[in-house]
Amino acid sequence: MTFADLGLAEPLLRALRDAGFTQPTPIQAKAIPHLLEDHDLIGIAQTGTGKTAAFALPILQHLMEDTTRVAPKSVRALVLAPTRELALQIGESITKMAKYTKIRHTVIFGGVGQNPQVQAIARGMDIVVATPGRLLDLINQGAVKLDTVTHLVLDEADRMLDMGFIRDVTKIIAKLPEQRQSLLFSATMPTAVAKLAKTILWEPMRVEVTPEVVTVEAIEQHVYHVPTASKRDLLENLLADPALARVVVFTRTKHGANRLAEQLGKSGFSADAIHGNKSQGARQRALAAFKSGEVRILVATDLFARGIDVAEVTHVVNYDLPNEPESYVHRIGRTGRAGRTGIAFAFCDPSEKTFLKDIERLTRVAMSVARTPGLPQPRREAPRPPQPQRRPQPRRRAA
Repeated sequence: MTFADLGLAEPLLRALRDAGFTQPTPIQAKAIPHLLEDHDLIGIAQTGTGKTAAFALPILQHLMEDTTRVAPKSVRALVLAPTRELALQIGESITKMAKYTKIRHTVIFGGVGQNPQVQAIARGMDIVVATPGRLLDLINQGAVKLDTVTHLVLDEADRMLDMGFIRDVTKIIAKLPEQRQSLLFSATMPTAVAKLAKTILWEPMRVEVTPEVVTVEAIEQHVYHVPTASKRDLLENLLADPALARVVVFTRTKHGANRLAEQLGKSGFSADAIHGNKSQGARQRALAAFKSGEVRILVATDLFARGIDVAEVTHVVNYDLPNEPESYVHRIGRTGRAGRTGIAFAFCDPSEKTFLKDIERLTRVAMSVARTPGLPQPRREAPRPPQPQRRPQPRRRAA
């Protein structure tokens, strides 16, 4: 099957050819025909499966066919994403796909000044990709109107739930027209997301591809049983191999990410950290340097387990095992993308063995146990020299 077989317009096909895409991924092949026929849709898919094009291409085609002029401060299609990074990546993808159209789009997110975003939306936009918090702020200020929205996309709905955005999403949806096409994409379908889907979708088609287990099985996985005190030595030993060309290392905390990136830098490795405490500018610079190859190692927290969309990531290292097995699946999904192979390493301290069992139970994959020859042992104080033993004194009898 080709994209032409799906009934897409020539301007979109030309843009796809320019981007090097000739055959649709499974979710694109299944979703695009339904969406072109105006059905609502539930898509169960992880990042890296091509779901952005699955919803963006039909929306672009619908907007091309409808020549209605967008009013000032108004929007025709709204895409909600949980993080700034994901919103920016969706925006970049739409830019490529809309190359030969007159469709105008912009991205709205927090952490930066709002004036450029307000100015962009003032003349009206065909497509707006937004994070819920900043969009709701602009709506409350009267800078954005949603009464002309004809298409709604909720991307990474389960992640929005995890990050506490569902209330904001509900408020935004309440401002939309009832007559619209609605799409919901999620890697998992917890009860809260399923309940949300029932309230916003009308007789939706359901498309499910690349379940978590299948995705995990496509990635080569190894576990190192190593005490926490030796994890950095092990990581640096592994990084001495040039085959680890572009590596994402996940830590449990923001402070741990900063510390590890700094330590790796002192050891001569090019590394940077990305987490929620960094400014938007710093996060974008770190991600851009990683994508360009200027930085070889990106140390990240779970906030970015779905937000790092770099096709050439060769290895993922779980420096700290996550306490939620689903997070492990999303972490290692940063490698093995776009049909490439990937390798994931897990460092397991004795205190993390329970986490390892939970992960293997979820993925139904027993990780290959790797040996650590020559790994320096944790630094310990030198043992004290044995003290001379005193001879017991004979007891004296009382006179």
